[in-house]
Amino acid sequence: MVMRTVPIIWYTSPPMDALPAPFDLPYVQRGMAEMLLLSVGAGILGCWIVLRGLAFYSHAVGSAAFPGLVLADGLGFAAPLGALGAATAFALLIAALAGRERLGPDATTAVGLAGMLALGVILASDVFKTGVGVETLLFGSLLLVEPRDLVLAGVASAGALAATLTLGRKWLATGFDPGAASALGVRGRLYDGVLVALVALVVVAALSALGALLVAALVVVPAATVRLWTNRLVPWQAITVALVAAEGIAGLTLSVELNAPPGATIAALSGTVFAGSAAFQILRSRGRRITFAVAVGAGLVLALGACGNGGDSGVRVVATTTQVADWARLIKGDGFTVHQLLKPNTDPHEYEPRPDDVEALADADVIFRSGGDLDDWIDEAADDAGSKAEVVDLSNGLPHLRRPGGELDPHWWHDPRNVTRAVLRMAEGLVRAAPEREAQVARRTRNYALLVRAVDLEVARCMRSIPSAQRKLVTDHDAFGYFAARYGMQVVGTVIPARTTVAQPSAGELARLADTIERERVRAVFPESSVSADVAREIARQTGADSSHVLHADSLGPAGSRAANYIGMLIANADSIVRGLTGERCRA
Repeated sequence: MVMRTVPIIWYTSPPMDALPAPFDLPYVQRGMAEMLLLSVGAGILGCWIVLRGLAFYSHAVGSAAFPGLVLADGLGFAAPLGALGAATAFALLIAALAGRERLGPDATTAVGLAGMLALGVILASDVFKTGVGVETLLFGSLLLVEPRDLVLAGVASAGALAATLTLGRKWLATGFDPGAASALGVRGRLYDGVLVALVALVVVAALSALGALLVAALVVVPAATVRLWTNRLVPWQAITVALVAAEGIAGLTLSVELNAPPGATIAALSGTVFAGSAAFQILRSRGRRITFAVAVGAGLVLALGACGNGGDSGVRVVATTTQVADWARLIKGDGFTVHQLLKPNTDPHEYEPRPDDVEALADADVIFRSGGDLDDWIDEAADDAGSKAEVVDLSNGLPHLRRPGGELDPHWWHDPRNVTRAVLRMAEGLVRAAPEREAQVARRTRNYALLVRAVDLEVARCMRSIPSAQRKLVTDHDAFGYFAARYGMQVVGTVIPARTTVAQPSAGELARLADTIERERVRAVFPESSVSADVAREIARQTGADSSHVLHADSLGPAGSRAANYIGMLIANADSIVRGLTGERCRA
């Protein structure tokens, strides 16, 4: 009892396009401007952070901006404004609790942070039903900074410089001898409140660049590095400003060369410089001398030397998802290059652009997106990259779209009938970009559409082999509505009660799902390849269901796997469902 053999088309990824000089790229220039503006505020306040023991607070205030981001998206105002409002509220809370003898500064910060994160989760899950802002909050996106980010960075740095010039002596006095400062009439709590508010402002300004998880690499680590070399405040601050700027520009340039996330690259470089400085000090104290600058420079040269350049020719196509890229490669023929943004087995809801992604968007002749909230980030990414390419939404005009609750379910490719129409729309976009290629594109598109129809019939026969009473699906998130509607299945529940994996299930929702599985006698819970399977497998264990068969919902599989292309994904999913619900292979 095996599935009828269906030809599967395999492909290899094209070579990475050659990258121009990093300093010539507009988005790199904006990122460098952002780092130069941030360097003043981060460098100056970083010294105060280290001096006053505010490192934990500076990290926490970035995460505390989460509820502001959720409010901004839900109510429709600027995200930096929401983050700034939430961070300011957090800073005021910490300042109000400062000086309580029963609570130390770390405990106070932890309590405030827990409250802000709880508020953000409630707003995201129960009020606005959204997970927006999580990726930007955590990791930033230096390659996609906007003019408002530059303005905020400039304001934050100007405020930090002005406050240091006017209040620096008072911050020193209240930090080292609060009793004496109070006797002299220095209002310590007021001045400390100004300090923590400014730290909050600089941290929020840095969120767009590095995100909450890595912001310490900007506002703490460089100051700690310079502290190893000097004890004098003014030289310490001046050198730290220069170091933040140097590490930011070097890290951004290196990220473009290595095609690595800029925030993580800057953080890694900052940590490497700190570790090297500390090691140098230890070696020097033991009578050994090495040239640290030469060692670091050699490391950077080796890293840059690992980069390679490929060729570049033809009409440049950018595809957002793995499925869209697969279709584009199969129907394009000669004279086109395809750049794929999302990688296999990755969650499209958590996309962060890499340097070569932004470069590809900037140079693209045509951009294909899947549609809906799955890749709605592409319009902003293309605008920020300065792209002039036509953006073709393949979901427009498809014959079998689902709109539960009035919103588009973006997982339309699980009904192959939609795919046959989508590739025709894609072919029209390719021909508009290269009219001379019309014949080859039309021929390849017709052949591929015929293959999709043939596999659609095979999958339908396969699903009919499942007894009707057993055709009940429980998956990780609500991504298989199209598949169920096309092949006579019923989705009786999902681990994540939403069409996006950003949402999180509550304890009550999981309990109700377990009751449904037992009541409906569901035989299998299907984890998904691009999200963690832990919760799905735990629910299956509690209910006695099988959870050993994985489905591909939002992404194709890696190269060499059964699901490495769309046709293979359809067959792999069908086989997994039949195995999970019947214990047998597909019969056709």
